[in-house]
Amino acid sequence: MSIDTVYLIYIILISGMEEEIMNGARIIVESLKKEGVDTVFCYTGGAVIKIFDELYKHGDGLKLIQPRHEQGGTHAADGYARSTGNPGVVIVTSGPGATNTITGIATAYMDSSPLVVLTGQVSSSLIGTDAFQESDVTGITMPITKANFLVKDVEDLAITIKKAFYIATTGRPGPVVIDIPGDIQKQEAEFNYPETISLQSYKPKDSGHPKQINSTVTLLEESKKPLVLSGGGVNLGNAMAEMNEFLDKTGIPVVHTLMGKGVNPSNDDQFFGFIGMHGTLYGNYAIRNSDLIIAVGVRFSDRIIGDAKTYGKNAKIIHIDIDPAEVGKNISVDLPIVGSAKSVLKELNSREIRLSISDWRSELVKYKEEYPLVYTPGKRIKPQNIIELARRYFPEDTIVATDVGQNQIWVAQHFRIRHPRSFLSSGGLGTMGYGLPAALGAAVGNPDKQILMFAGDGGFQMNMQELGIVRKYNLKVKMIILDNNYLGMVRQWQELLFDRRYSGTDMEFNPDFVKLAEVFNIRAVFLEDPEKVEAVIRDLAESEDSMLVHAAVDPEENVLPMVPAGKSLSEVITKL
Repeated sequence: MSIDTVYLIYIILISGMEEEIMNGARIIVESLKKEGVDTVFCYTGGAVIKIFDELYKHGDGLKLIQPRHEQGGTHAADGYARSTGNPGVVIVTSGPGATNTITGIATAYMDSSPLVVLTGQVSSSLIGTDAFQESDVTGITMPITKANFLVKDVEDLAITIKKAFYIATTGRPGPVVIDIPGDIQKQEAEFNYPETISLQSYKPKDSGHPKQINSTVTLLEESKKPLVLSGGGVNLGNAMAEMNEFLDKTGIPVVHTLMGKGVNPSNDDQFFGFIGMHGTLYGNYAIRNSDLIIAVGVRFSDRIIGDAKTYGKNAKIIHIDIDPAEVGKNISVDLPIVGSAKSVLKELNSREIRLSISDWRSELVKYKEEYPLVYTPGKRIKPQNIIELARRYFPEDTIVATDVGQNQIWVAQHFRIRHPRSFLSSGGLGTMGYGLPAALGAAVGNPDKQILMFAGDGGFQMNMQELGIVRKYNLKVKMIILDNNYLGMVRQWQELLFDRRYSGTDMEFNPDFVKLAEVFNIRAVFLEDPEKVEAVIRDLAESEDSMLVHAAVDPEENVLPMVPAGKSLSEVITKL
């Protein structure tokens, strides 16, 4: 090899090495690309201005979605994550920019939604001095994240981002925060992004123990009244296909939690809907009378169990969950299986399971026919009617996002979801203001699907500024505001428990939501005539563009049935 050739190779190698030397902000951008990120929900500020400059120069392939508020942006990233299965990515500035994300992070944490939130921070030398827009982001977010990091050395930046994505998306998903000081964004380092990573202290378990799988088969074959309880972990674990296969294979009846919507056996006679505080009478009946409950990806929250001492008292309970901390936390279980819903259900589907449960299914079908979900028509629009018509006219694969309160529960009761990752709602934290931005995030991630949002007048106003991004990014979202001029769920409790002393729940002087939408150049319709509901909902479903329906509904319509907090599922209220 000639000296000239050796010199040329040396120059190429040196040039390649020089190309790998980057400032921290560029490392962030290139790391996101390495992770396959295509969308970033971000709001700029002084502590992240360098990152935004690098996004401008090198962010090809990264779509930037700018919300009107950091909370809205975080909820939008959450809606994107839940509906696509990909982690939602958020970039915000320091101080109030970071603290504005807290509600969104806590919402994602409670519902196990994968987010990676990058926050700007003051320069390292200023941390702890109460510098302008300084906040202790890692301290604030520690209880509401799977992990969080303060980057202290630019050499650690790339590996920290890799850790964040790995932790956020594996095991039980959840949010991870990376706090990045301004000087780290400017300092330079060689960019080496690892393809894989292994963390000694974090080893999520995927497969269930074979002996426990065998015991599950035995318990199933011994049972006369088995019941499957499908939870949010089935959606998040991409296990809905395996769940439906298991149901079709065994013929076992199924109920679901709020976050478990989307389960869809081939035979509708196996489906008994939503359970818990506002569950169907027939779903809660199934829980009370089953002799074996197979709970998959369920937290057993207080909203579905009521009185823990009486919950499933006639049943043995098998609890399948990827998070060992959840097994036995709220309910004593007879057979724990730590593993992913997808893996354990696959294993069960490979087994021969012999059941004789025709009498049990007939019992449940009869009860379902005797006690259907009902509501009484009146002179005012009933929200249940709007929801049932929306279910009829919108495509089966529509992604439905709700806010929190009565609107959320009416949708859970009356809108059948037949596809995974198609129901977006704040279940664990119950965050008002979630519905609109979550729907917008879903629209960004699913441009080929219909996106339908339901919200109450109270919750919608908490993040209504995000209407601005509908038009900016030409998003196609259909919105229904169920306006009863109350904070309806709390008003309902005041009617039931406080002799109608409606304190702090009257929403007088709501804005004209039609005019508000039109300000953002969004078509909108006001609906108050019950005779026109069907025509308006059909128009909404068929509209080629975004559209908002402001529906004035019966002010004192209640969500029923209702099990008072802490009571047994048998202590149900069907009329107020």
